[in-house]
Amino acid sequence: MTAMVTTVKELPYEEACFDFDLEMIHECRKNVSDEGIIGQPRAIRSLAMGFALEKAGYNIFVSGNTGSGRLEAVKQMAEKARMDISHVKDIAYVCNFTQSDSPLALTFSPGKGQEFADAMEIFSRKLVQLAVEKTNFLEASSKLVESLEKQFQDKQIVVFLKHLKDDLIRQEPRINTLNEEKILKDPITGRYRVNLLVNHADTTLRPLVIESHPTFSNLFGSVDAHQSNYHLALHAGSLLEAAGGFIVINAEELLAETGLWDALKRYLDSNALALEGKCFPKGEMRSGGIRPQMAPISVKVILIGSEDTFDTLTEHDERFLGLFKISAQFDYSMAATAENIAKTISVLTRYAEKNNLLPLSDDALSQMLRYSAWFSESRNELATQFSQLFDVLIEADYWARAAGKDSIDGAMILKANDERSYISGISESRINDEILNGEMIISLTGSKTGVVNGLAVMDRGAASFGTPTVISATVAPGNEGIVNIEHEAGLSGEIHDKGLLILEGYLRKHYARTFPLSIYAGIAFEQSYAEVDGDSASSSELYALLSAIGELPIRQEIAVTGSVNQMGMIQPVGGINEKIEGFFRTCQATGLTGKQGVIIPYQNVKNLILPYEILDAIKNHTFHIYPIKTIDEGMQVLSGRPPGKRNTKGNFTPDNFNYSIEDRLRKMYQAVVATRG
Repeated sequence: MTAMVTTVKELPYEEACFDFDLEMIHECRKNVSDEGIIGQPRAIRSLAMGFALEKAGYNIFVSGNTGSGRLEAVKQMAEKARMDISHVKDIAYVCNFTQSDSPLALTFSPGKGQEFADAMEIFSRKLVQLAVEKTNFLEASSKLVESLEKQFQDKQIVVFLKHLKDDLIRQEPRINTLNEEKILKDPITGRYRVNLLVNHADTTLRPLVIESHPTFSNLFGSVDAHQSNYHLALHAGSLLEAAGGFIVINAEELLAETGLWDALKRYLDSNALALEGKCFPKGEMRSGGIRPQMAPISVKVILIGSEDTFDTLTEHDERFLGLFKISAQFDYSMAATAENIAKTISVLTRYAEKNNLLPLSDDALSQMLRYSAWFSESRNELATQFSQLFDVLIEADYWARAAGKDSIDGAMILKANDERSYISGISESRINDEILNGEMIISLTGSKTGVVNGLAVMDRGAASFGTPTVISATVAPGNEGIVNIEHEAGLSGEIHDKGLLILEGYLRKHYARTFPLSIYAGIAFEQSYAEVDGDSASSSELYALLSAIGELPIRQEIAVTGSVNQMGMIQPVGGINEKIEGFFRTCQATGLTGKQGVIIPYQNVKNLILPYEILDAIKNHTFHIYPIKTIDEGMQVLSGRPPGKRNTKGNFTPDNFNYSIEDRLRKMYQAVVATRG
């Protein structure tokens, strides 16, 4: 049977191009509106339920990427819930006359706390005056207390005043012995005052507190060690300030403070707050033996953190999901529907207006939408991390003003991104310089056996860039299988290790059908000294291995990326645009030959948002992109030979690369058997 020859199609210029239609953008601009948070329907619905439910355990964990509008969404969704102030209470601490190191907590309806505190301040001053005048202190003070009893009928105050009256009887002998100077300095001057820690006299909305720096003292309050009246020594933390409302806490910063997470869980369990003094590692506090009474408060806690933090708490803290029953997950991207495009245009336009940026032209918005799609790595999606888009607008405004323009056009958006690449491009330039001067050994022309140019993405801060990396393979008869040299050197991650094991599975399924796989192969990333992880190079490693096995020279002007499974199917990878651009820049630096290009998974075509310079090279046939579905297609491009097909006997016909590979594997098995004999 004759081998079936198929041609892998190069990606045409028309399919490589991607832009947003200017007419569509012009129409969208006619209806600019304030839509609030967009592209997060699941998170918004979750937040709405979380704020509406007042039941215990229905605290909220908001997860997602920084810049996706998490905090702004929390603020907006809290507005409706804040209208009901029935949960709001004033909180005050007063002296515990029978146990002064355990101040008493009193709660009041809004404004009543201030009224009681003012009344007690007047009472304290009059008490001092009575002591100074040396009148019948006990009789006169009793009349003052009776006046308070008539003014305040609340049960908790009635009980407090009863104990106060008993305390006056105990204090009277000592007070009568003090002169005027000593009375004014005596703790009696503060003994009957009220420490109003939470005052909602002028409150019209339930509190929403953003705790940007959670520590024990900031969150739970603190104790002034120099104050002799213990109840006056207490200072409220943000949890008390949020009493009856909501508090937003950064999850990563909360967990960074030793013992603070456990202390917060204790509060959530009891729904009451224990104000304590100096903190210890486990969150227990002591300061001179002060142990204030727990203040009954109701606060909904909203933690904002990353997906990793949410997963860590879920896996390692069995109580977490019971305390945070609402999970609001913010997505990093949204579908590029007409509605979301229009809303994104509205957000960008409003931002420019509110921040006094130059007006945005239609082609500027087109480039911003293109950048948004590039950032989300899909033509079918837009980024929801608007902070990233705003940064580009700010920088484009700078360059537009520097150029003397009266608006921001598409060229200025491209200028802002080009300047970013230039500023952060030192590492990329150095790598290309090393290739040019021969320090980094890589061939971008000709053919080699067992050597493939893979593609990697390197990160430096917020910037990332693609770069070629040489992958080599050597083979010999043996039973060791595939040796991952990176793993042996301690430079291979678990996912990369898995990818190497998949290669053995592919060889067994595709070739070693009638004989055992008997191979000793070594695969390495040449001149790589950092850890390698991920499986996006697994297809490159397999090409190098197949080339070495079949002694098949493969093209060096073609770089490769893509993951592979045991069936030989190519799987999509991330960072595709950076990888292609990085290899193009390297080829450009060494000189474009017209034959250079990249092999990518066909699924990644929808992720292509390439620089116009590369698109021009594709149009002029000086750079090429080959989308493929299988390893056979990739080997066909790299080797220039057909894959062939098995005949009725199950054997590959001659004159194709699969025949050469299987024949060599069979000979390796025979060589191993011969050495045993």
